[in-house]
Amino acid sequence: MKLLLEVKDDKAAFVMEVLKNFSFVKTQTITPAKAQLINEIKEAVENMKLVKQGKLKARPARELINEL
Repeated sequence: MKLLLEVKDDKAAFVMEVLKNFSFVKTQTITPAKAQLINEIKEAVENMKLVKQGKLKARPARELINEL
């Protein structure tokens, strides 16, 4: 199982040290840009779920392309 944790900068070293003491836990630090990308993808997936449930209206792809 993979987990993504958000930790305050001043506590990050402590949390990483604690996690490294568990032989069954592997840690990997990600960049702020990668964290933002993960959050944006998560938000997009949530929006797609809402569209499928009819709780959010989708825009046609052509309209989106024309904006660019």
